[in-house]
Amino acid sequence: MGMNKNTVLAWATFIMILVGLGLIALGAFRYDDVAGWGFASVGIGFFAIAWVFNALKGRV
Repeated sequence: MGMNKNTVLAWATFIMILVGLGLIALGAFRYDDVAGWGFASVGIGFFAIAWVFNALKGRV
């Protein structure tokens, strides 16, 4: 079972969604001050990059 570029992009998308969810959870449940907003915004940024990776599947 070889990993082609679409499989690599799919795994990267999945991992980035997990990291994004983790960062949003840290911002929501762990930090109550301004740092929580930073963690949540970086998590949303991870979602945006994962969306781009998902859109690239089949085109690269």
